[in-house]
Amino acid sequence: MAEASFTPRVFSGIQPSGDLHLGNYLGAIRRFVEMQATGVETVYCMVDLHAITVWQDPADLARSTRTLCAGFLAAGIDPEKSILINQSQVPEHAQLAWIFNCVARMGWMQRMTQFKDKVGKNAQNASLGLFAYPALMAADILIYHATHVPVGEDQKQHVELTRDIAAKFNHDYGVEFFPMTKPVIEGAATRVMSLRDGAKKMSKSDPSDASRINMMDDAGTIAKKIRRAKTDPDALPSEADGLEERPEARNLVNIYAGLNDQTVDQVLAEMGGRQFSEFKPMLADLAVSKLAPISTEMTRLLDDPGEIDRILASGAQRARAITAPILARTYEIVGMVGPV
Repeated sequence: MAEASFTPRVFSGIQPSGDLHLGNYLGAIRRFVEMQATGVETVYCMVDLHAITVWQDPADLARSTRTLCAGFLAAGIDPEKSILINQSQVPEHAQLAWIFNCVARMGWMQRMTQFKDKVGKNAQNASLGLFAYPALMAADILIYHATHVPVGEDQKQHVELTRDIAAKFNHDYGVEFFPMTKPVIEGAATRVMSLRDGAKKMSKSDPSDASRINMMDDAGTIAKKIRRAKTDPDALPSEADGLEERPEARNLVNIYAGLNDQTVDQVLAEMGGRQFSEFKPMLADLAVSKLAPISTEMTRLLDDPGEIDRILASGAQRARAITAPILARTYEIVGMVGPV
């Protein structure tokens, strides 16, 4: 017998570590803004608890959290329409994560490819939090009974694990309490690659600043990075199949498509046959026109960190109106004795 009718609700989050970049914007934040406009309840989060699975300088973490919040706001997230929070202000995330630590199996965690990629041969020196963080990610989602999560392809495995944890909890306790959350993966640029190596994802941690476009780069820097982006000597093809063995070309076409609200096929129908000497300036102009206003607004918002903190505190209060009852019912299902 169902205990809940799962009202459509979207949840997603980004780690506040390092600088916000184009991959975060095209792969996540811009899609968050689009979902906000659908009328479905949306919850967006700076996942600061996830950030500390590797050591963070406290001052840098606070700065990065506020900068990420400014990025959400500057890109179009409306804190009146969406719930905008940093994770640590909503303690039910961590409390549900402990329950899920006891539901999830070691074998499930050991199969998570991102953990293997991050630690390499140094697994014994990794924090327990880094190993167990997929259970916290599941809690982030399910503490809101979220039905949909916009993610990049590289995060799809975490949503699948979230579904496994929800299914096992429901089965173990004979309830239908947690929903089977669906990943939402769409758009031309859900996985933006490095400007220096089309086989590597654009990353905050790449030592080369030229590998990424930071959301607070000025117009001149954006244009210079695109002009210097790695390419190949051939002209752009007229069809997407022609990009299969050309990772750098594919990446720049994907970025153009994402910024211009087009499909890759639409871009190539217009650009096929052009050399990169012609295409790159067009991409640079497009990127500057889309990103420079966001950079300017982020700078303005960061001049008043108290207002950012107020927005996050208000979001946490709204979030806890959802999360506290869900945690209380979870505890009751598990058998925890609570207040009368």
